[in-house]
Amino acid sequence: MNFTRWSSRLPQRRAAARTDHGASPAGRGEGAVPAARAERPADGRATPAGLPSVDSLLVHDVLDRMPALVALVHGPDHLLGHVNSAFTAVFGPRPGGTPARDALPELRELGVLPLLDQVRRSARPRRVKSRRAHDGRSYTFTCTPVDFPAPGSDSGVLIFATDVTEHASAAERLREGERSQRETVVTLQRSLLPQKLEEPDDLRIAATYHPGGLEAAVGGDWYDVITLGGGRTALVIGDVMGRGVRAAAVMGQLRTAVRAYARLDLPPHEVLQLLDGLAMEIDANQIATCVYAVHDPNEGRLVYASAGHLPILVRDPEGVVHRASDPTGPPLGTGDWPHTSGSIPLGPGCTAVLYTDGLVERRDQDIDVGVTALEQALAGATGSPQVICDRLLRTAGVTADHDDDVAVLVMTHPARGGTEGDLFRNAALELLGGVEATPRARAFASGVLTSWRFSRDLHDLGVLAASELVANSLQHGTPPMRLKLRRTDRRLIIEVTDGDDHLPRRRRAEPADEAGRGIDVVATIAASWGARRTPDGGKAVWCEFALPDAARP
Repeated sequence: MNFTRWSSRLPQRRAAARTDHGASPAGRGEGAVPAARAERPADGRATPAGLPSVDSLLVHDVLDRMPALVALVHGPDHLLGHVNSAFTAVFGPRPGGTPARDALPELRELGVLPLLDQVRRSARPRRVKSRRAHDGRSYTFTCTPVDFPAPGSDSGVLIFATDVTEHASAAERLREGERSQRETVVTLQRSLLPQKLEEPDDLRIAATYHPGGLEAAVGGDWYDVITLGGGRTALVIGDVMGRGVRAAAVMGQLRTAVRAYARLDLPPHEVLQLLDGLAMEIDANQIATCVYAVHDPNEGRLVYASAGHLPILVRDPEGVVHRASDPTGPPLGTGDWPHTSGSIPLGPGCTAVLYTDGLVERRDQDIDVGVTALEQALAGATGSPQVICDRLLRTAGVTADHDDDVAVLVMTHPARGGTEGDLFRNAALELLGGVEATPRARAFASGVLTSWRFSRDLHDLGVLAASELVANSLQHGTPPMRLKLRRTDRRLIIEVTDGDDHLPRRRRAEPADEAGRGIDVVATIAASWGARRTPDGGKAVWCEFALPDAARP
């Protein structure tokens, strides 16, 4: 065999066959492989005079002095022809002339033996990287085809193993450090997301956050659910552009700000307008998209505003999916641009999905293709919100090595009937004004609460609250006025609307004051109260009472 070709040229082509001259098996030693011969360099120059020729070297001796592990097999059964001293030191002596599957069981365990057949068929080298042997060290195995010079000899395979233990250990330490860093960053981001979703009376909600990629640079996706009182619920989803701790930190600030602005009970587009200014103050170079939506079960609609975010998808009771595509304003942090609110029907039996671009965006296709595929998946998804959430992730092909963060928020408005439907009721009375409005409101509230079979204490508190809210509206509001009573399985809600947009506030009335105590009375007896402006230019003032356990299902 030609040693020079083994070391430099054998991966490109097989060595030329040649027998050794003047060397007998006895002269080489028992079991020795043929001596290597010098090959004339490509430029035609011979070995310089005075230097030892490679022809004088015995391949057997050269291989035994190599620190790498070497084995030589030949024929279709891969009969073992030679193992060097390094190989024997690691795996022990091996009998020559025995098939490799029997003589070299350690190579079978390391997955090297299948490469031998591949090398013989293709006449090209094959390699397996960093396999850990039973001695605890790691080796990279390279299998190279060789031709034996003896006439009639079949081709063989040279197995060459390099000790890469130090490199493997360093790579493992690096991977462990990256895993630890990623776990820290993901834990930070998850701590900025809701630890437990709020549970509105009328809705069933589930959300999922899936960090993208395997590196430590997580993204800035977030979601939130905020109960606004009066039976209304705000849903938020957003995505801070970029990755890393900075994006997660900006996300946390925006999420906190959304919750604060939501307590003002502003229209969705006004909330986004405030967020836009805040995003500019946090970091003028950081761009974020966001959708803020409010659901009112009395209206059966989802009112929303979008700052450059993907459209909300809503599936109706018949299984038809609708895309809330307009209106969409610019992303947060792009400047003082006006946003507008839109709405889409969301009554009993409907399901809405809010999501970030990691769910639908792929490098090799337009994002609208992904949104269309999500619509089709939602049309056939049934079950609880969590089941729908999981199915959408599977359909979109989101796995552990997905290259982008994904946040999904699924909301369903159940269609209730029978006994459960009896726990969700509404009643309303138009108030025409005049001195008789307050007595009529008290009588109406008393009759409704009695029919709903509330306890005497809750009945009396509800009638008192309705009376005070109506009196406040008559004194400070303008027509049209309306009293609404609503019960759920958890609370009683009383609301009065009128045509004036001046919001009441709670204040301490002085002993000599003849008015100003109504809102203070309502705030004292109710579990919570609030006021908001309505789209028609008026206002709504509401209060809530928690139902005792006996009144719940």
